[in-house]
Amino acid sequence: MSATREFAGLKALVTGGASGIGLAIADLLADRGAAVAVLDRDVSLVSGGRHLAVVADVSDDTAVRAAVAEAVTSLGGLDIVANNAGIGAQGGVDANDDTEWLRVLDINVLGTVRVTRAALPSLRESDHAAIVNTCSVAATVGLPSRAAYSASKGALLSLTLAMAADMLPEGIRVNAVNPGTADTPWVQRLLAAADDPSAERSALEARQPHGRLVTPQEIAHAVAYLASPLAGSTTGTTLAVDGGMDRLRLRPRS
Repeated sequence: MSATREFAGLKALVTGGASGIGLAIADLLADRGAAVAVLDRDVSLVSGGRHLAVVADVSDDTAVRAAVAEAVTSLGGLDIVANNAGIGAQGGVDANDDTEWLRVLDINVLGTVRVTRAALPSLRESDHAAIVNTCSVAATVGLPSRAAYSASKGALLSLTLAMAADMLPEGIRVNAVNPGTADTPWVQRLLAAADDPSAERSALEARQPHGRLVTPQEIAHAVAYLASPLAGSTTGTTLAVDGGMDRLRLRPRS
């Protein structure tokens, strides 16, 4: 099996796949031979393109079930689910009310549950079933002003391990990627809203040991590895793509 076409004949669903990290994942899987459906609230940027576009908000179970069913029917099955859809949140533990806390948890955690639950019957029929959840370095490192977001990603990390344990007997592998701060549309919006966007970007780059933001393509390559049939013995694993932020403690640059 060629390592550059290892997804030939496989079908993948990428949530949040119309932009940023999700679109990078969808493009790479397609480049390596997969037929890809992207699920997003707004698919206008990908409609009519190389990927099947299905519309759903992961906070709506009825819409998710319909979108997953459409993807399965159109693709002729499903082998891979990349649970990438999610939202950010700023502030400490007292910065957001219950409504915002519940919204973040609903989308980032229960959104993954809803998509996975809808996809499971099809994944159980696959010989190469894999689920990859987009988690975050915020699940393992204490970041300032990210309380709700960190809580949601910590829950997603634990959910990944529980899913891996439950689904391994059925031949479904479940893993996660933990990106550092990535150069995504959400981060670009945060930078644009800062008092000094240039200084804020420099601060975000400096806290990652390799000194820059992570690219969506780097995260996509990690997802592709975890989803690949060539990684058949890899499950219950989290792969950090964070420039060393989680594990390394370098001396300050002079």
